[in-house]
Amino acid sequence: MSTTEISDDRPAGVEGAAERIEAEVTSWPGVTAGLGKRNEYGFSVGRRQIGHLHGDRAAHFAFPKSQWTELLEQGRIEKHPIDRPGLGARVLRDDGDVDEAIALMRLNYDRAVSDGDS
Repeated sequence: MSTTEISDDRPAGVEGAAERIEAEVTSWPGVTAGLGKRNEYGFSVGRRQIGHLHGDRAAHFAFPKSQWTELLEQGRIEKHPIDRPGLGARVLRDDGDVDEAIALMRLNYDRAVSDGDS
């Protein structure tokens, strides 16, 4: 799919963002990746998903509510399209957003590993 032509109002995204995120996140010990039921590309440690991508356009995450609130207040995430506390999104508009999506997945990765999910 071209990241420059999208038939709806979603942002075009950053060309190559998904590949860049995948290369980094799958280099972490214990991370697996693959397509999910809704055609999202997810990253997991054990049975815990640490985030998923919708092409080069957006990354979605789940965080504990206290951390979610903090990340929202800091502007590091936006509310997920399913507006429920704990679910966050990062729209990939530029390279800085791609770096931040990786950093947010790393937060979830570090929590999963410390909880013994790896």
